[in-house]
Amino acid sequence: MKYIAWILSWLLSIALAAATQAPERFDFVVRTDFFAGFAGDEARLAKGMEACERALAVNPKHAEALVWHGSGLAYKAGMAFQRGDRDAGMEMWTRGMSEMDQAVALAPDSVGVRIPRGAMLLQASRNMPPPMATALIEKALDDYEHTLSLQSASGVFATLGDHPKGELLFGLAEGFSRVGKADKARQYFERLVSDAPNSGQTPKARQWLANGTLPPSTGLGCVGCHK
Repeated sequence: MKYIAWILSWLLSIALAAATQAPERFDFVVRTDFFAGFAGDEARLAKGMEACERALAVNPKHAEALVWHGSGLAYKAGMAFQRGDRDAGMEMWTRGMSEMDQAVALAPDSVGVRIPRGAMLLQASRNMPPPMATALIEKALDDYEHTLSLQSASGVFATLGDHPKGELLFGLAEGFSRVGKADKARQYFERLVSDAPNSGQTPKARQWLANGTLPPSTGLGCVGCHK
């Protein structure tokens, strides 16, 4: 199922946020419920959404609660589209996007907000018509480039392992490739090879640099990152 595939890919990408967030993280409160929910457990998804709603009742400007709640709405929108309920799907998608955008506006320098939105948009856009997909990819690329800028300025990026480096750089490279910006894509694919040679994404980068294509499985990766 394509929709489940991009949700799983989004979950895998959330590992990027873990490397730079403070020890007391909101995602520790909700992520296992959201992950189970996105795998099909409706009760666990409801539990995660309710935790976000409780946090937002106390603080309506809780950016991480907003971005997770918005992602839950986006997931539910996809499920509604799959069962043919376009009206419900559009309503939830619009609300979900609004909440994620509000979260980034509230905390523009939070990796724990930027990466969840950016990763979700990169994956959701795979099944959309080009004009809509391009707008979402460009928004996601802004999230990823801002994250890289923050991590580079603080010195954090240099301390990361090849996996988080590779995931971030691959997201940037593949995203720019998808919007037709081959020069930018090449820049990030080359950086991936040099900065994260042991990343699971490095063979894909080498393939793109050799012939301008990526393997069909692009977007799915290391299932073991979310324990």
